[in-house]
Amino acid sequence: MEVKNFRIEGKMLISGNWRKFRMEVRALRVEHALEKVYSELGSRHKLKRSHIKIDNVREVSPDELENRYVRAIATWGL
Repeated sequence: MEVKNFRIEGKMLISGNWRKFRMEVRALRVEHALEKVYSELGSRHKLKRSHIKIDNVREVSPDELENRYVRAIATWGL
């Protein structure tokens, strides 16, 4: 299996307000990418999974990545 790049967009409930977020992660499958997003947002912002709504998940090429750290990992060794 090959590691893929995913861009995940959605909303999170912080202090009674829904705020948009966009994250880029690397994972083998969509399910793994979603788990990573839930884990990171829950850890950073102390959110429950029910306070995170996923709107869009799509696979992106390394050239399309906006997060410089994820892009560096994705293109390392190419």
